Amino acid sequence: MSHIRIVLTGAAGFIGSNLAGRLLQEGHAVIGVDNFMTGNPANLDSLQAWPSFTFIEHDVIQPIGVDGPVDWVMHFASPASPPKYLNYPIETMRVNGEGTRHLLELCQHKNAGFLLASTSEIYGDPSVHPQPESYYGNVNAIGPRSCYNEAKRYAEALTYWMSRTYGIPVRVIRIFNTFGPKMDLNDGRVITNFINQILADKNLTIYGDGSQTRSFQYIDDLVDGILRLLDTPYDQPVNLGNPVEHTILEIAEIVKELMNSTASIEFLPLPEDDPRRRKPDITVSKSILGWEPKISLHEALLRTIRYYQSQFIH
Repeated sequence: MSHIRIVLTGAAGFIGSNLAGRLLQEGHAVIGVDNFMTGNPANLDSLQAWPSFTFIEHDVIQPIGVDGPVDWVMHFASPASPPKYLNYPIETMRVNGEGTRHLLELCQHKNAGFLLASTSEIYGDPSVHPQPESYYGNVNAIGPRSCYNEAKRYAEALTYWMSRTYGIPVRVIRIFNTFGPKMDLNDGRVITNFINQILADKNLTIYGDGSQTRSFQYIDDLVDGILRLLDTPYDQPVNLGNPVEHTILEIAEIVKELMNSTASIEFLPLPEDDPRRRKPDITVSKSILGWEPKISLHEALLRTIRYYQSQFIH
């Protein structure tokens, strides 16, 4: 892929900041956009040293103007963990609704392509397992998680209708559970919860009996998949995730072992609409992108634990 100029929303977030770093390393120019609702300004520190990185503090619920040419707009701005989007339900819906529209209109104006960061949450509590891109999902449209999963479903629909109507090149990724450095330790998701609780000498909390499953991928694998899709003329949704499935209880025990912890496990009631199973079918990403995750769960957890231990000490 030749060097290009990219507008990246959610640049101070976990995925956005990791993606921005990789894009800059590969010689691209990045215009980062964030309003710091859930993004961390510290995630931008390593990016600011790059002359090819510029930053705009802006809420994309409002229209955005950008000087100069733009090749791609990559939309990663949205609260993404249940505690965050439940704290900001209206904002979550608006950044995926109005925000997506304004960014697609920017693409129209700049003759740019659009990449949407969608989510495995659009499959809801799936009745098909594993979940292929062709599965329409099992979603409660008015349930507690609807502010996120229905917002992303709408964002996908709007992306495709704007593409069909105005000829905007589009890419859509459906991201399955991802973790790694720069994720907020208080994010409220499984792996950060366990690491945070062990670092603070607390019990590990598991919702339900721990038999529900998730499939976790490391951030570097996800970024690899995103860049491959950006450089591939394929406009249908693509699952990016790790098809190796683990129960939440298994994850807790692995994290305890890697951190030499003797913490007890406390079981709490399962939240409403919490998915029982989550596992991507990555047939499309394998065949179209030649992509599948490379980093094992143990290696990914070790890298992540070391990162947080270094942050915790300082």
